[in-house]
Amino acid sequence: MAAGRRAPPEPGGGPVLLQGIFGAGPTAGAAACSLALTARELQVRRPGGSSGGSAGPDAALRLADCVGSAAFPAAAAAACFSLVCYPFRGPRWGSPARQRLERTFRVSLGPDAEGNLRIAQAWSRRIRELSVPAVPTQDGDSYGVLPRPCRALVLLNPQSGAGRALEDFQAVVQPMLAEAEIATTVFITERPHHAQEKVRDEDLSQWDTLVVMAGDGLLYEVVNGLMERPDWEDTMKKPLCILPGGSGNALAASINHYAGNDHVAKKKLLTNCTFILCKGLHTQMDLVSLSTASGKRLFSFLGFGWGFISDVDIDSEKYRRLGNARFTLGTLQCLAKLQVYQGRLSYLPAVPKQGTPRHPGTPPAPVTNGQAGRILPPAGTEAAGALPADSLLVPLCQPVPAHWTVVPEEEFVTVYAIYQSHLGTNLMMAPAARLHDGCIHLFYLKAGISRVALLKIFLAMARGTHLDLNCPHLCYVPVRAFRLEPRAATGIMTVDGEALACEPVQGQVHSRLCRILSGS
Repeated sequence: MAAGRRAPPEPGGGPVLLQGIFGAGPTAGAAACSLALTARELQVRRPGGSSGGSAGPDAALRLADCVGSAAFPAAAAAACFSLVCYPFRGPRWGSPARQRLERTFRVSLGPDAEGNLRIAQAWSRRIRELSVPAVPTQDGDSYGVLPRPCRALVLLNPQSGAGRALEDFQAVVQPMLAEAEIATTVFITERPHHAQEKVRDEDLSQWDTLVVMAGDGLLYEVVNGLMERPDWEDTMKKPLCILPGGSGNALAASINHYAGNDHVAKKKLLTNCTFILCKGLHTQMDLVSLSTASGKRLFSFLGFGWGFISDVDIDSEKYRRLGNARFTLGTLQCLAKLQVYQGRLSYLPAVPKQGTPRHPGTPPAPVTNGQAGRILPPAGTEAAGALPADSLLVPLCQPVPAHWTVVPEEEFVTVYAIYQSHLGTNLMMAPAARLHDGCIHLFYLKAGISRVALLKIFLAMARGTHLDLNCPHLCYVPVRAFRLEPRAATGIMTVDGEALACEPVQGQVHSRLCRILSGS
């Protein structure tokens, strides 16, 4: 099995597409080696090494690990071609990590410098073509690949997380993107909502992708800035990318998980996510539309929370320089002052209960768009440029539809609606979640749980095994929509890690509303 992957690579290299004998390095004195290029790998055989039969090559560079290749002239009328790969290398302890590997081969088949360069260019061009990821063909999935060369707008918050985002971008990300022919324009945010204003007002046609190098909060700004544009339907087709530069990095950890990679953090996670950007495969992602009693409408890609989890998230902000460790400290502090919050929770199950007739998507009552007093037309009849209608919801001033489920308990330790697998780098809250599964994964903890039991749940969440504890206070249900009505304006609410005023909120999932660099 390839290090760092849960699925083994395909056996064999397939038919040989190009082959030749070249120098095993850029210098004139480099030993000769035999190269064979297949659709999946570049096979390298040393002089006197295996040459056919059942024996394999001395080295095989997987093109799935390759981010770029270049050809260039060399001394004495020769030419060279190189390729840069990031294969997984496993340490003796801990998770494997992608590490840079560059190999250069010298072409000197005669005194014709132009002829040697043409050969080097042909090999380099074929390596680049074969390194483009294959687009999956699952039914209903819409995948694409970034063009080459590619232009990226990078929105970077230098204050996010431990304050190392800019330094990490320059040291880790920029060199990899240059190797992959991705040219960057870096926009450094200077205040809250700066990124939101940038993407809302800017002509984005000059870039092929929007890259966020920060925590989840900056991507939340970008998503909502894009949704404020009159051309949001077209703009949301432009792929987004998240590179972990914050404390929690929940979406980055989720995408790393979806790609089949082992759990990693810090620089290893950043390298994995940058590699996903370099390969360029993108797919669709669900968003959740949230409407509040005060008339706000927000779009969320990660999760909505109230109670303990949100308390930890916001209360630990003062420790952000500690990076992900801030959440451990915040959890211990909030456990010491464990609180109970009163409210009513209702939801529309993703799978109707047995014996319950499936209700049509559009309720009989008008649907509010989250702005006080304004009514949206039924789904499918909106004016051009109108935001998607919340066709599963009725106005917050009305009772939920009869086919919804109302939770009988009204005292909670926490309520969290999550749409990705990870709540943080080290917390796999919804292992079954996927980028476009059409579900909100609703968790709630009923009052009465002990501090010890609560701590056990969060320890198990590091492995995604918290539901295996069968804790009677922990409830989980996949839903398509939900409503939360606090009895009083107490407790902290969060959306994608950002604080929200405590008030009645409802939300529904909108399937495949944006695109994200995914790696799988």
